[in-house]
Amino acid sequence: MISTQSIGSKIFGLAVLLLLLTVALAVFLLLKAAQTRRETEVLVRFDQPLVRSVEQINEFGLRRRLAFERWFGALNAARPNPEAIAEASTDFTHFTARIQAESATALALLDSFPSSRRQPPELAEVRLLLQLIASAYGTISTRQEELLRLQRAGEHLKADELLGGVADLMRQVQEQRSLAQQKMTAFSAAAGEAIARHQQRVQTLAIAATISTVLLGLLLAAVITRRLTRPVRSLIRALRTVQGGDLEVQLPVESADEVGALTDSFNYFIRELRTKERIKQMFGKYIDPRVVEQVLLQPGTAGTAGERRVMTVLFADLVGFTALCERLTPAFIVAVVNRHFGLQAQTIQAHQGVVDKFIGDSVMAFWGPPFAPQASQASLACRAALAQLAVLETLRRELPELIGQRQGAPRVDLRIGLATGEVVVGNIGSENTRSFTVIGDTVNLASRLESLNRLYGTCILLSEGTARAVAQEFELRELDAVAVKGKSEPTLVFELLGPAGSLPADQARLRQLYAEGLAAYRAQDWDAAESRFRQCLEARPGDGPSRTLLDRLPALRRTPPPQDWDTVFVATQK
Repeated sequence: MISTQSIGSKIFGLAVLLLLLTVALAVFLLLKAAQTRRETEVLVRFDQPLVRSVEQINEFGLRRRLAFERWFGALNAARPNPEAIAEASTDFTHFTARIQAESATALALLDSFPSSRRQPPELAEVRLLLQLIASAYGTISTRQEELLRLQRAGEHLKADELLGGVADLMRQVQEQRSLAQQKMTAFSAAAGEAIARHQQRVQTLAIAATISTVLLGLLLAAVITRRLTRPVRSLIRALRTVQGGDLEVQLPVESADEVGALTDSFNYFIRELRTKERIKQMFGKYIDPRVVEQVLLQPGTAGTAGERRVMTVLFADLVGFTALCERLTPAFIVAVVNRHFGLQAQTIQAHQGVVDKFIGDSVMAFWGPPFAPQASQASLACRAALAQLAVLETLRRELPELIGQRQGAPRVDLRIGLATGEVVVGNIGSENTRSFTVIGDTVNLASRLESLNRLYGTCILLSEGTARAVAQEFELRELDAVAVKGKSEPTLVFELLGPAGSLPADQARLRQLYAEGLAAYRAQDWDAAESRFRQCLEARPGDGPSRTLLDRLPALRRTPPPQDWDTVFVATQK
């Protein structure tokens, strides 16, 4: 039978049918979403708080036990310390109260569970365990009070005899706490997985609804294709031209409809790209291009107003440059500095670092988001530092030609300091002059570590934070505990030796001997320390750290430090 409906009627009827299907799917999805929301609400309001409450009961129980053991031990000491006894007593009372309060909270949560969720045996087991724990604490508290009374009365032997029974009770309660935590965690995880499966089903239905909507859109798009074909194709050709690097393209706006508005937006977009490209070309030689592109040219980018982040900061100083300058004309000095900075900056940027600034003959750089991944920033910085030492050989080979002296060219070296920690990063400066940089104690520490290379005769020193982050990837040697100038809190200082597994046998032996000498040094066993450090110097006569600590021993022998010596060396120079 031939249809008498017009094309318009058919399109309208199809649109109505698709609309009805979409509405039906939407209602169904809303119902499923409401069900998911209810299940999620139960998970958030009951399951997760109960998990946290049981975890806290376990934590407070461990802390209460520790406080009791400290209290009991303090009373058992030959000279009981009143302050330690008072502190342990306060902690014991505090955590006892916290356990009671948290147990009441957990039981109240169990009572308030929706009726549909009260039946699972896991919750019944958790309730029973919590009741057993609450009951056991009454017995434990009574026996602990008896133990403490005996301790105060000086009946230590009798107290020690009763201690075993109390310890068994505490272990039993600890096992019950742990079991309750495991069961509640597993129960909550299972509920979360069920919600996830339900959400997956809802997502599948949502995809079906989306497909229906897309089909409707394709149908309508077919109707208006002819009118849009020419201007849209012009836009596509223009976009391909822009992808090829030509930013001079400009399209005429031939209509006042949506396509005309899109064409006008495209022209505005291209004008903005041209402006940003000119800024990048202008400032790329003064500021790291990634700073220009990712921060300065992106309004609202995180960090432009200043924020705290964990980053790795590097300072590298060219040793011997000052003496070299005394022999050179300004033109030769500039040639050497430019070549040095060019090699160093290229190496740093190749390892995702940002060159912050050049200070005299020194380079400051940093690693961290958004320029380098958070997890690998310290590793990238260490690899860059090793590469900087390697590329220094290029400068040494080129130095005679750069300074115009084929014979007797001086030797230059590089000292590098690396520190990882919290910094303030953002646009910092005055109202008229600012730079995107990092400031803070970590920056100062990296600068001081670079200077400490002079004291220890090393090339690359790491802070404790950097060493912890890269300990699995690099060979390190712990050198000393130092309080650098301007910072009262000490830090452990490490020497970066090379990638993991690259240490020769003689260097590995040197590191072992040094570690033994450092342990004896910290234990104030001066003879053993001297013996090990001298063995280090026999293995490597020029080992700076061994010589440095060896030179301290005569003064320490003459004026021994106190028994509670923290072994920290206070650096008085920058």
